[in-house]
Amino acid sequence: RKGMCCVGVALLHILYLREIVFVIQSQSNSFHMSWAERQRADLLQQTQSLTQTPPPVLLLHSLTDNEGDWSILPLLPYLSSLFGKNSSWLVFLEEETNVKVTKLLQALRKFDRRKEWFLGKPLHDEESTIIHHYAFAENPSIFKYPDFSAAWALSIPLLDRSGPNLYLTSFNFCCLHLPFFIVALYIWENGQGPRLTAVPELCTEPEHSPTAQHCATTLRRPAPLCGEPVKKEDIFVAVKTCKKFHSERVPVVKKTWEREASLLEYYSDHTDPSIPTIDLGVPNTERGHCGKTFAILERYISDAVPKTSWLLVVDDDTLISLPRLQMLLSCYNPSEPVCLGERYGYGLGQGGYSYITGGGGMVFSRAAVVRLLASDCKCYRDDAPDDMVLGMCLNALGLPVTHSSLFHQARPEDYSRDFLAHQVPISFHKHWNIDPVAVFNRWLKDESMSTSTHGLNKSTKEEL
Repeated sequence: RKGMCCVGVALLHILYLREIVFVIQSQSNSFHMSWAERQRADLLQQTQSLTQTPPPVLLLHSLTDNEGDWSILPLLPYLSSLFGKNSSWLVFLEEETNVKVTKLLQALRKFDRRKEWFLGKPLHDEESTIIHHYAFAENPSIFKYPDFSAAWALSIPLLDRSGPNLYLTSFNFCCLHLPFFIVALYIWENGQGPRLTAVPELCTEPEHSPTAQHCATTLRRPAPLCGEPVKKEDIFVAVKTCKKFHSERVPVVKKTWEREASLLEYYSDHTDPSIPTIDLGVPNTERGHCGKTFAILERYISDAVPKTSWLLVVDDDTLISLPRLQMLLSCYNPSEPVCLGERYGYGLGQGGYSYITGGGGMVFSRAAVVRLLASDCKCYRDDAPDDMVLGMCLNALGLPVTHSSLFHQARPEDYSRDFLAHQVPISFHKHWNIDPVAVFNRWLKDESMSTSTHGLNKSTKEEL
């Protein structure tokens, strides 16, 4: 009888596997593609022990030519057309998500696949926040959105309900970021769509944690590491400032993270030897700063500064951990055109482009800067948004924007606590209504380089 029971469970697993499509949210960078391929191989190995016909395991970066696929919504009509008739579930995974397939199947079997389901590990805002456009301002906690790191799933009936055209027309708006919120907001449809259903088996615990025994998904802690941290002498740091912030913001940089930089220059509209600052001859603008940023790029590849493999461009109100950045950059090849940071998107439903948001810090390999400046890329005016113009240029050149959730365009309080709980963050942005030195000490300061290295050994690749 026990043997018959096991056979029955195995048959159920086979039936469910045939109805699942796995989508790994991969990126077009050699490091990320390598990790996504490893994840794909692991999934296929697990499923092949259950059936000779494994389910589709797709790599998001290679599915279509649409730059905006990473934001998920433009991709849904394509997935519906391919798998809508023969599948029941779309299961989305980030590159760091480790899956125990049999436990995942057991979790999905609790839900009627003929109904509309939106499944995941819920996150919510403690207060309304600018990064979510102050949505649900009266009661932020009422709206739940999935933590992508834990994996999340859509039932095919939900995927097909609205029709393919609605996905594109609803999505054609400005400045997308944090796609897990936008996806949930779209499905919500002013309260008419299904709310996110919590699945306790979808977890963000470390892979080998004692508390993760019930989990179908966990976070990987891979070994070996990418390599030794990039030397601080190989990162040139450019801080954008202006005269009115010399006494307000620059002292915060000097009290917090400046000491970790080997090569750093402040760029302003006014020369101040006491800091010191460098006037690039570009007038200060109230917004945009495109002219200043492109002048920094030109200076970086000139003989005016030491030659390094990496350029970091930050605002004067960016808080950043340079030791953690050194660890992260060990995963990337500086001979490739790497553009790294927190990814946003503009008009991704119909064309559009991705860009690295400036406030969280923009990291460029020397190869990327050389390619950018060798093209016809330029500012259409000095106060154009520098990060968006760079995104347009990268898109025109066919160069990928690489995302890391360790960079943050806003303050820690603007993000869900559970979202930050499994991170070792690299940056935050803005001094508004906070003590920036206290924020740095709490979130970004390490007791020593060895301590920060140890922390990143555990977590940096989890966030990639």
